[in-house]
Amino acid sequence: MNMRIKKFQELMKELYFHHDSRRGVEATLNWLKTEINELSRAIKMKDKRNLMEEFADVFAWLSSLANLVGIDMERACMERYPNRCPKCGKNPCECEFRASPDK
Repeated sequence: MNMRIKKFQELMKELYFHHDSRRGVEATLNWLKTEINELSRAIKMKDKRNLMEEFADVFAWLSSLANLVGIDMERACMERYPNRCPKCGKNPCECEFRASPDK
């Protein structure tokens, strides 16, 4: 089954918005952070099935958070990454490689 980002975000809204809106932005962000930590552990364990679940959970919570703050994830992704690197404008990226996100 193929699903676009927009459809997945709509599904998360349909399934969980009533809970997410009661929980609020800050608590939903905290759930996302928890899922990112679980993904980090799964990466270290190298368990493919667990990795799939944790990637899906992170994306689901990210979509829920976007729903709460009124961001269309598909539109945001396409505008930020329009088939090229947003910094150098190239595909593939020709920016200088950095091992960490420090600026």
